[in-house]
Order: sequence, then C-alpha cells, then structure tokens
Amino acid sequence: MNRATLFLPVLVLAIAAALSSIFIVDEREKALVLQFGQIKAVREEPGLYFKMPLIQEVVRYDDRILGLDVEPLEVTPLDDRRLVVDAFARYRIVDVQRFRQAVGASGEALAENRIDTILRAQTREVLGSVTSSEILSADRASLAGRIRDASRSEASTLGVEIIDVRLKRTDLPEQNLDATFARMRAEREREAADEIARGNEAAQRVRAQADRTKVELVSDAQRQAEIIRGEADARRNAIFADAYGADPEFFDFYRSLAAYRESLLAGNSTMVMAPDSEFFNYLKSTERAK
Repeated sequence: MNRATLFLPVLVLAIAAALSSIFIVDEREKALVLQFGQIKAVREEPGLYFKMPLIQEVVRYDDRILGLDVEPLEVTPLDDRRLVVDAFARYRIVDVQRFRQAVGASGEALAENRIDTILRAQTREVLGSVTSSEILSADRASLAGRIRDASRSEASTLGVEIIDVRLKRTDLPEQNLDATFARMRAEREREAADEIARGNEAAQRVRAQADRTKVELVSDAQRQAEIIRGEADARRNAIFADAYGADPEFFDFYRSLAAYRESLLAGNSTMVMAPDSEFFNYLKSTERAK
C-alpha cells in the first residue's frame, strides 16, 4: 500500500516531465529553444521536438507574411507642396535567431515599431526627392518599390524581410485643404468666365450675321416689291392709255364717276365749288342730253 502511494506521484511527475519535454512546431511558425535566455536550438521545420523540462523554454514566432500599417506622415516634395502619406508594408521573419537577438523578449511589437521607423525615414527620403505631381501620378508604384528596396537592408538587421510597400493614400494636410480648394474654385470660375465670354462672343457673331441676313433679305424683298409695283403701274398706265385712245370721252366719263364716288363718301371733307365748275359736267342733265 505504501509502495503504491509512493509510486503514483512519481509516475505523475514522470509523465508531466515527459509531456513538458515535447513540443510541436507547425508549418505556420518557427521556434527557438531557450535555456536561461540563451538560444540553444532553432526549429524552423514543422514536426515534433524535445527539450529539457523546466530548464528550457520554447518561444514561437509567426512564419507567415505579416502586415504593418505605417503611421501617416507628412512629407515635403521638391516643389515644397506638403503631402500627408499613408502607407502599409508586408514583411516576414526570415531569421528567428537574429530577430530574437535584435528585439529580445519584446518580440513583434518592438520589431514593428522599428520597421515603422525605418519605413517612415525611407518614405521621407524617397518622396522628398521627387515632385508632388510624380507622387500623385501613376509612378507611385515605382516610388513604393524604391522605398521597399531602401528599407530592406536596414530591416535585414532585425532578421526581417520587407516583401512589399504600398502607398495607400496621398492627401494634402488639413490646414492646406481650404487654400487648395479656394485655388481650385478660382481656377474653375476663371475657366467658366472664359467659356461664358467665348459663348457671348459667338452669340454676338451669330446675332450680327442674322441681322445682316435679315437686312439683306428685307432689302431684296423691298427691291423686288418696288420692281413688281413699278411693272404693275406701267401695265396699269398702259391699259389706261389704250382705253383713252380707244374712246377719250368714255374715259373722261369713267374717271369723273370715280372722282364722284371718292369725294361723295360719308365722312369726307366738305367741298365748296361754283355751280358751273367743270367737276359737275356729267351731273348736268342738259349737258348729258346734248
């Protein structure tokens, strides 16, 4: 009974020691075996490994591609037009032993802080060597490549590889937005004024051409009307001349009747004439009887 009582704790301790000496590394991570803070083994391949229980410990690091959002920073390009740049990076821990030596027990938090510092410095240097137009153009991809290449050598001292850098957003600083928008608005208003002036000029030309065409058409119409009226008067006079030549007395009688009709209409002015006036020749019965 006493032997069983003693054997059971020993067995439990042995099993616990055996379990604590076994660890598994999967394909998504790398591991370091530390003994009193010193690196004793590097485990980069997935599988089952052993360590000394209680004395050694296992520190695991992510072997996947990690992302880091760089804090927005203000840069000054060659044309002194300040811009706020927002970027992100993709990196991977390629040398866990160097990584441990560089950042110690702080791990990825300290590493990302140092990578952020490296990327910010290289971003200012690269973007400060070009104009704002190049930064805002399609050349941003090549500029991001330059930032990535320049950051790799410094990041390698941390045991890290910078895989990619991208510029997400490039904006004007908040204090410059109002002035920039005012300048853009003034430019658009000037362009609108130019367009309005050109439109008014074109409208004036169209109106002048239309007025000229109207005057020409009216003048031509009046000329043709005068010609037609003159031809009609000539034809009328020719008819009257023919009629007068055929029977002068009847023609005089016809013209007198027309004069009576016009002068004796209601509302005409009063005429005062002598009874023996030639105007009344065809109204005297004695003369008609003759």
